[in-house]
Amino acid sequence: MYYKINTAAFIYYLLLLIPLYGAAQQADSLKSVKVTRVSGQVTDAVSGQPLALVSISVAGSKYGASSDSQGRFNLSAPGSYSRITFSRVGYQPLTKTIKPGQPNELQVRLAASQTQLKEVSISSGRRYRNKGNPAVDLIRQVIAHKEQNRMESSSYLQYDQYERIGLFLSNTPSLLINNRFFRGFSFMMDTAAGINKRPQTTLPVYFSEKTFQNYYRENPSKSIRVLTAQKETNVIKFVDTAGVDIYLNRFYGNNIDIYTNNIFIIDRQFLSPIADHAPDFYQFFITDTVSQGGEKLVELRFTPRNKGDLLFEGRLWVTLDGHYAVKSCDMNVNQQINLNYMRSLAIRVDFQAYPGGRYYLTKSDMKADFGVLRNKGVGVLGERTVFYSNYKLNAPLPATFYEGKSVQILPNSNQPDTTYWLHHRPDTLSPDQARVYAHITRLEGMPSFKRATWIASTLDHGFADVGPVQLGPIGAFFSFSNVEGARFQLGGRTTPKLNKTIYLEGYDAYGTKDKQFKYELSAYISLNQTPYYLFPNNFFKISYLYDINIPGQSFASSQSALSSFQTGKSGYYLYNKIFSVSYAKDLENHLSYNLTLENWDQQAAGTLVYQLNDANNTLVHNLTTHEADLGIRYAPNEQFLQGTYRRRTIVSKYPIFNLLIKEGSTGIGNGGYRYTNIGATITKHFYLSQLGFADVTVLGGVVLGKVPFPLLNISPSNQSIVFVANSYNTMNYLEFVSDHYVGINLNQSFNGFFLNKIPLIKHLKWREYLSAKILYGGLRNENNPLYTTGLYQFPSSSNGTYALGNTPYIEAGAGIGNIFKFFRVDVIKRFNYLDHPGAAPYVIKFSFYPQL
Repeated sequence: MYYKINTAAFIYYLLLLIPLYGAAQQADSLKSVKVTRVSGQVTDAVSGQPLALVSISVAGSKYGASSDSQGRFNLSAPGSYSRITFSRVGYQPLTKTIKPGQPNELQVRLAASQTQLKEVSISSGRRYRNKGNPAVDLIRQVIAHKEQNRMESSSYLQYDQYERIGLFLSNTPSLLINNRFFRGFSFMMDTAAGINKRPQTTLPVYFSEKTFQNYYRENPSKSIRVLTAQKETNVIKFVDTAGVDIYLNRFYGNNIDIYTNNIFIIDRQFLSPIADHAPDFYQFFITDTVSQGGEKLVELRFTPRNKGDLLFEGRLWVTLDGHYAVKSCDMNVNQQINLNYMRSLAIRVDFQAYPGGRYYLTKSDMKADFGVLRNKGVGVLGERTVFYSNYKLNAPLPATFYEGKSVQILPNSNQPDTTYWLHHRPDTLSPDQARVYAHITRLEGMPSFKRATWIASTLDHGFADVGPVQLGPIGAFFSFSNVEGARFQLGGRTTPKLNKTIYLEGYDAYGTKDKQFKYELSAYISLNQTPYYLFPNNFFKISYLYDINIPGQSFASSQSALSSFQTGKSGYYLYNKIFSVSYAKDLENHLSYNLTLENWDQQAAGTLVYQLNDANNTLVHNLTTHEADLGIRYAPNEQFLQGTYRRRTIVSKYPIFNLLIKEGSTGIGNGGYRYTNIGATITKHFYLSQLGFADVTVLGGVVLGKVPFPLLNISPSNQSIVFVANSYNTMNYLEFVSDHYVGINLNQSFNGFFLNKIPLIKHLKWREYLSAKILYGGLRNENNPLYTTGLYQFPSSSNGTYALGNTPYIEAGAGIGNIFKFFRVDVIKRFNYLDHPGAAPYVIKFSFYPQL
């Protein structure tokens, strides 16, 4: 099973934890070691305003910290130290004397560096131009020197990396805190952080620390990342566990590299302020020149030309030594950006000069705050801090080293010991961060928290945990069709709590109109004691199914509640009896295969009739086939979010290849036809920077042998009210069949790029979508009942069934989404085959899902 992640839903379900959240604090202690502690606030010496992201370091040690958005800091260093230094680009560094081995409280005022150029005032009466603008001339020099300044421009590169990610629920309502049911947990409510310039209570959800060694070779290109140590605590198990760090890394800037054209954060591509075409989208202003440590820097301010686009605003500090390198960069977003639920975003990256003139990244820091309401209510605060150190240039290792895996994990990399991290952490955790591990450990054992996560996981996955069994899927509990009437279904499956090798899954369903019981029972034997829905698969499966579905549709889609709402006539159904035995295996390189032996007995139902095209128009009660299937899937560099319910593919730029070969045989299991059916798809997600993203699927297939129409390719149609990306949304069920076909599906999201520029409409933050599908194919005479006997007649009831002709089937649509942040409407036009009964030239489809 494969699922794409809905990021907005991820945020929503995090917020579900609040009503029953509770924890206890239990700070790490190192009482046996003399510790120098320094806390206080840093402000501007002139204005008195708090200064965020000030670098604070203990002289003569590796310990340091940064001030928060309120300028506050808290630093602990094991040992006796007497001096502490404060520095920030644009300000004169300051060193203070402190009392060693004891607490110190400081109020620090930093003075601005000597200004050589007065701040440029921006007047609305003067039109901004690129031509003749010294700020644009300077940024073009930065762009021209990017390659020589980037770390990766060297032939070989090595460096160490420390990474810290924290996720917190913020702004817990006072009404909840004072509730008598919550009062027992009030002792943990002392955790606070400055968000949007306001102190707010935060509750820890996820926290991790990791160290890596990174190796890069330019030619042939190879990157190796070795995980040397990690420590993690996590209470968001309802969104699954394994891979959550991968997901949060992508969400909070896996690699904030401003030297690339696009920076991927928050499941979007933001244009870098020094991208090749940045002057076309940003406005630049020289606001200051400063000296820092004898180094002369120019301060550049940048803002989006259009406030709704996915662009940053902030400041760059550029060297004037002829390298035009970026020394530091502050970035945030404006309130008009077309992103939902974002309250604030702050990114800071710092670089350091190394021999040879290049400036290498030393630290990146990102904080983002999300909430359903813009300025109030509970929210989700995420922080990601990364330190880079110990760079080595052009020091190649033996060639055999670069033949190793791109991602490696050292044995015994799990390091829960607090003392280990005290000596390997490049800065000091704040008291709030240091308490996170103890908070979450205590929290996981509390009944109130277990109830909260049970509710959240049930809503997210559709399965409810009941001991060693999961009941579900909940979304299939009720549906309706013309044949079944009201359908009620109850199912479930076992979990590793019952047995790690054998897994059972199944359901029972009943239709009030056809008065038929349907069911499925499957048994899995895991050869690697991994649940069959997780990576890597290595299992045998045996199953038997008796159920109803629409020809050409999967059983899951036919049984969902939303499929009950149909447009046009829909009378074609099948009763199916399917017995299958299969073996599935995932290889480490994400090449997977599935071998299946299947016996399928199908019976026409509803208005569908199986009838031979002989002289007597003989009715066929059952169609039985016996198949041997081989499915191959290759998803290079695929990453998952997975845990106790399923695995979900994290959308990326890499293509996914699928190949399915079905070989039908006679004389085995009452199989009545010999044939070969080959189908293939290639799917790719394209990131298009400011133009959003596109999902493209190329498909094709061929059926070899003489078979009746139920065994041909039945084009996947959609008569439900819901827009389906890879189905033909204006095609009726069982309208087209073919024995050879090729096609392409395109779904484009512009993320509001055009609507952001239309007055009045742009404030609604709507987003525009395009879709197009082309299907070309045909039917050989040997499989066409109009030319060859011994086949089934095409159905003539409902809307009829047709051979796909020489004219390709084409449909295209346009949609408006993000209406009320979760609603989308698409209008789709059908361009041909309009003479078919029930063919509509236009249809309207809807979608319902939260969007970021």
